[in-house]
Amino acid sequence: MNPHRHDQRVDDPSQLRHESAVGHVTGRAIYTDEQYPPLGMLSVWPVASPHAHARVLRLDVAPALSMPGVEAVLTAADIPGENNSGTILHDEPVIASDRVSFHGQSVAWVVAKDEATARAAAAHVVVEYEPLPAILDIESACRAEAFHLPPARIVRGDADAALAVAAVVLKGELHVGGQEHFYLETQASWASVDSEGVVQVTSSTQHPSETQAIVAHVLGLPVSQVVCRSLRMGGGFGGKETQANPYAAVAALAAWRTGKPVRIKLDRGLDMRMTGKRHPFLARWRVGCSRDGTLQAIDVALFADGGWSCDLSPPVLSRAMVHVDNAYFCPNVRVTGLICRTHLPSNTAFRGFGGPQGVIVGEEIIEQVARHLGLPAHEVRERNFYRDGENPPCDTTHYGQRVIDNHMQELWSQALERSDFAARRAQTAAFNRERRSCKRGIAITPIKFGISFNKTEYNQAGALVHIYTDGSIQVNHGGTEMGQGLHTKMLAVAARTLGVPVSRLRIMPTSTDKVPNTSATAASTGADLNGRALKVACETLLMRLRPVAAGLLESTEDNVVFGHDAAFLHNSPQHRVTFVEVVKAAYAQRVSLSATGFYRTPGLHWDPASGKGNPFYYFAFGAAVCEVEVDGDTGVHRLLRVDILHDVGDSLNPGIDIGQIEGGFVQGLGWLTCEELRFAADGRLLTDAPSTYKIPALGDVPEDFRTALFQRSRAPATDVVFGSKAVGEPPLMLAIAAREAIREAVAAFGHAPRRVELAAPATPEAIFRAIGQVRGG
Repeated sequence: MNPHRHDQRVDDPSQLRHESAVGHVTGRAIYTDEQYPPLGMLSVWPVASPHAHARVLRLDVAPALSMPGVEAVLTAADIPGENNSGTILHDEPVIASDRVSFHGQSVAWVVAKDEATARAAAAHVVVEYEPLPAILDIESACRAEAFHLPPARIVRGDADAALAVAAVVLKGELHVGGQEHFYLETQASWASVDSEGVVQVTSSTQHPSETQAIVAHVLGLPVSQVVCRSLRMGGGFGGKETQANPYAAVAALAAWRTGKPVRIKLDRGLDMRMTGKRHPFLARWRVGCSRDGTLQAIDVALFADGGWSCDLSPPVLSRAMVHVDNAYFCPNVRVTGLICRTHLPSNTAFRGFGGPQGVIVGEEIIEQVARHLGLPAHEVRERNFYRDGENPPCDTTHYGQRVIDNHMQELWSQALERSDFAARRAQTAAFNRERRSCKRGIAITPIKFGISFNKTEYNQAGALVHIYTDGSIQVNHGGTEMGQGLHTKMLAVAARTLGVPVSRLRIMPTSTDKVPNTSATAASTGADLNGRALKVACETLLMRLRPVAAGLLESTEDNVVFGHDAAFLHNSPQHRVTFVEVVKAAYAQRVSLSATGFYRTPGLHWDPASGKGNPFYYFAFGAAVCEVEVDGDTGVHRLLRVDILHDVGDSLNPGIDIGQIEGGFVQGLGWLTCEELRFAADGRLLTDAPSTYKIPALGDVPEDFRTALFQRSRAPATDVVFGSKAVGEPPLMLAIAAREAIREAVAAFGHAPRRVELAAPATPEAIFRAIGQVRGG
């Protein structure tokens, strides 16, 4: 069976299984480094720095070059164009020259007949270094005033004045750990130069157009002389948005220099040591509120660990700053943000893109307020929700955007009822009264997440659709497939718009020579942007086909309907012609059967200087209830039950969406409970393998896992593709409910403590320490 053939025969396109499901389970789905290798393909291996910060005094590649099977050793001097892969600031050399800025940074790449030879030869490259002082954490960067950019600010009202008169004022600090992407397929690219001098790149990238541009700039070529394809990815999660670029550039440089095809695929250890992670954050906050927990003022300072280069840290920080409110209104807000420069791998995009770090700070504040006042946290959360129709208004964020289509209150009430929250909370309290060494906790948390790219210009997409004379259809769009089901949703959009079965459709690998100037498949916008562009292309084709069909049916165009693989009359459905007949007639009449589609999200604007604007097209909402059990002697917790209710609008594919919700939750669970990055004193990553870096396993997922899609009671205010909403990122933050449930269980070991500090991630060691603190208090 061809894994690329879409021969599913279902009447409802929303019920399609994942278009690559058969290929995934049989192993027939082809990834970048699983293609048939061309004759003479070479491999590369890096010469990696053993220092986090050092000057390069001497580099001698001759010993490696003399080894059998070695074709070249690439250094910065071999780059014909610009030695840079930085996308915002040009601060990221592809190959280090006179200075290294993190442990594992490449100073050369060996190109050889196979990977084993390249790896062996890399050990023979002679490099002399002068070690320099290294900054390895946020606090050290703050003391050294080592920042990538000036501070960013968002201000509403007068936080200082409101704090001065607030009945209750609290302050605190929260460290939030980073997270390894741990995609199944590591960074991989193949590159070759064809007979016309065009550089052909196949890359495991979320952003083929940017990879194309970076390769061109590194080689000193026009962008039109580079073609980048993305077949599919074995996971991305943001880690292949920018960080695929330098590896594609190295492969292309090697191919350009040797004239032979070149592959690069990092092994797991290299990938973990050389690539960036989710940004660790430090938050320092003050909050003022009334005695019933109503927020009056919030003052938050956010410090993000950007690593050695800027990468995407500015928009990551920006999204964190606009999500500290989560679902809560506060009239007086001041948020400041700084990006710390450290000598660690450059941190980058990761599912949520700064949003999770902002949201968890907001939830930390709400939790500390509730506990200090002795109030149920879920009541304080609900009391502070954004609401429509209040006087004074409480429906506008601290950055000036109204929260439209606000389903939070309705969704929250349904989540409480569906999960039987009140009764289970009482049962948890009874359980805790009867046990000394084992306690349970239950919590519910919301999510309000803005959907669109922070940078307005990225909110655009293109598509290209060809109809062939046999009625088969080829679909191209600018999004990339990384297992999330984007291609499946695009098949549904095309089938639904054209009125044909999916078996007529073939979706093609994403390629920059088919759809140019695309945005990254990121920010949860893949289906929104590409779906609308694809729908436009299909509607253009229908506009051309409709008069042809009207002629065949001897009727008017406005009476023609396309559906069920045919064209028929609205007032006489039995009068019909097949889709193929219409297509053949259109070709005979010299009607174009190929169309492009373009879409740009309307109504978006953002002023980074003032911290004000409408950066998001809409908001996605959700809520999760988590119940946990904690062992007081070990700090080990068990997640007993999860109830999720999430807003995806009118789902394009419920099966895909539920999979994304559950997968996102589990990834968030890992970030907050078990995934801990540890670095040695010399800047070396210690947790560089599955044996030392713990991602969630089957045993971490509760047997009782209940997921439901929220059914909205009113039509959407925004024009989204078939009424659907984004689903990729928001569910990750629902896992904050698990952390808050753990905190509830920890508190039960004490005597109604007015404060419970809990690290993020809440590993068994962190939970054990927290239990010790509440018992001691």
